[in-house]
Amino acid sequence: MGKRRPAKKPRWQKEIAKERIEILLAEAEKAVKEGKVNFANRYARLAKLIGMRYNVRLTKEQKRRICKYCDAFLYPGITCRVKFDPKSKRVKIRCSICGKLMSIPYKPKK
Repeated sequence: MGKRRPAKKPRWQKEIAKERIEILLAEAEKAVKEGKVNFANRYARLAKLIGMRYNVRLTKEQKRRICKYCDAFLYPGITCRVKFDPKSKRVKIRCSICGKLMSIPYKPKK
């Protein structure tokens, strides 16, 4: 007996999911600025779950705002530390909650 594939989500549902993800990440940023880190982490986790449920990809900017390991909202200076490594040409982001290190390659300006 073959496996049954779930039905494809309609386009309007995906559009609503994208809008909701943007709203949640904006609210997470507001919450972090107000000092409500737990709310911000919850909003980031919800945004990631909505993306998975409706099969919507997060943009690069959105992905970089959420920790890969603990789903925490990353805001430089509050929930993460950012360093530039000119030798390896990477931006290193350390999550303050789980302590994991993420590195993003960059091209330095000449």
